Amino acid sequence: MTDETTPTPPDAPTTPTTSPKPTPAATPEPTNTITFDDFVKVELRVGKVIEASDHPNADKLIVLKVDLGNETRQILAGLKGFYTPEQLMGKEITVVTNLAPRMMRGLESQGMLLAASSADRSKVVVLTPDTEIEPGASVG
Repeated sequence: MTDETTPTPPDAPTTPTTSPKPTPAATPEPTNTITFDDFVKVELRVGKVIEASDHPNADKLIVLKVDLGNETRQILAGLKGFYTPEQLMGKEITVVTNLAPRMMRGLESQGMLLAASSADRSKVVVLTPDTEIEPGASVG
């Protein structure tokens, strides 16, 4: 029996070692994963832009008045540079309607519109239904 302080003689038999089998690469855990129960809490509805104007105190924000069928809401969106207010007038958009209101540069935003953007954010596209549908229609 040898201990850590006793050197092994050079002619001592060695036990062959087997290299461990490589383990397959683990699939990385998705980041920011939510449960289905969390997802169904998000209320998405179709809204129709009935007014649009530049925010008076912000370089990138556009102020939208959106018809949601049974109510009209003000939504602020960072779309300036990608859309003009005129381009958004009459557009049907997808809106998160149960998001808590938020003050943005002195004005309250009462929801959030959905948009897709390129990785470098050089292109932003508002998500719209491909066929006209009444304001307030549920998305999901």
